[in-house]
Amino acid sequence: MYVIPPEQNAEYVAHLEDVLEVYHLPNDRNFPVICMDEQPIQLVKETRVPLPAKPGHPAAFDYEYERNGTANIFLFTEPLAGWRKAVVTEHRTSVDWAVEIQRLLTEDYADCEKVRLVCDQLNTHKIASLYQAFPPAVARSLAERLEIHFTPKHGSWLNIAENELSAMTRQCLDRRIPDRQTLERETQAWYTERNQLQKAVDWQFTTADARIRLKRLYPQIEN
Repeated sequence: MYVIPPEQNAEYVAHLEDVLEVYHLPNDRNFPVICMDEQPIQLVKETRVPLPAKPGHPAAFDYEYERNGTANIFLFTEPLAGWRKAVVTEHRTSVDWAVEIQRLLTEDYADCEKVRLVCDQLNTHKIASLYQAFPPAVARSLAERLEIHFTPKHGSWLNIAENELSAMTRQCLDRRIPDRQTLERETQAWYTERNQLQKAVDWQFTTADARIRLKRLYPQIEN
């Protein structure tokens, strides 16, 4: 469920318009727009062997299960290129985020001048996290290649990576995942197939649309 501020909120609309303008920039391989989001997941083991499906009857699973810890999924996607990557980690700390940002910049987009990153305002999603994870010179070199655009608070619907996480949840994680190894295998298979299908995103909602349809969020300026 998404929560939108009920009325005039300058901070909300400032981030709203910033992200919308980023989404309508021309496709530039030197300055790609990448969206990222993350999702915790409960690992669940079966306590009894499921009964396999047979003609006229679906597979049967016992209602009992065993909790087997948790994991976190970082998801990165380049909407205009139809590319995405899901990374499974044990935690979702500042250092975890920083390590994945380093991999994004030095492996996935090593040849780009700068990455325009769209993400939410979670307290780990900040330049300071790079300095928690790496020596100052390394952190500075990464920060200089990162241009962060934050979605508004309570405005996660603006993050295209959230749509990808939703698709992954429906298509890949709608069952009990017993352990991290299985989660890694399943998520990699999901995004590999999706990348091969070139599932891109054609974002249509514009700043002009927002000023009309979300007018109540804009401060009313008195002359």
